[in-house]
Amino acid sequence: MARYQHILFDLDGTLIDSAPAILASFREAFAQAGITPARSIDESIIGPPLTETLQLLAGSTDAALIARLAEAFKVSYDSEGYKATAAFAGVGELLADLAGAGLTLSIATNKRIHPTRLILEHLGWRDHFAHVYALDLFPTRLPDKAAMIGRLLADQAIPREAAIYIGDRSEDGESADANKLPFIAVTWGYGSLQTEEMRAGWRMAPRPDVLREQLLTA
Repeated sequence: MARYQHILFDLDGTLIDSAPAILASFREAFAQAGITPARSIDESIIGPPLTETLQLLAGSTDAALIARLAEAFKVSYDSEGYKATAAFAGVGELLADLAGAGLTLSIATNKRIHPTRLILEHLGWRDHFAHVYALDLFPTRLPDKAAMIGRLLADQAIPREAAIYIGDRSEDGESADANKLPFIAVTWGYGSLQTEEMRAGWRMAPRPDVLREQLLTA
């Protein structure tokens, strides 16, 4: 019997390769605004919330500018851009196996809730997840991923000893730690943690089949 009944997943870089779609929409947003990005638009920027990423790319915290860029990004990404999102090889089978084993799966992502739902529907994964949380799920935006995971656990009455978080970045592990959850870092995504970045208690999974084994026999 699996040790963890509740499996909480990050989304970008963990379950899906959203980089091509996201980067294309960022480039389109800056092109429409006639602004040259302050740094390269590449995979290293993917993971943080939209506003934070736009501030980084723009080299500015000017509210009007960021709002204009955000609107252009959303129009691009939420209409057609998200459709270029692909599942990492083996992830669809992993999710089906975990759900088929009777485990409860949830999403806790920095991605906005609207495109998150669009992508889950697009990939045919909607029924795999009992709960889908994002920073903007509630009228008062959640401050960070750690708070989001805490809210998910509290709302759904999930015991911490029965849950685990799966992600691909240091922020994911730190957010799990903040909620006293175990953490497995997947290393097939673009936010892959290096061995020297791993903290005490964190585990690594280089492939979806290895993660499946860890979760079903842990």
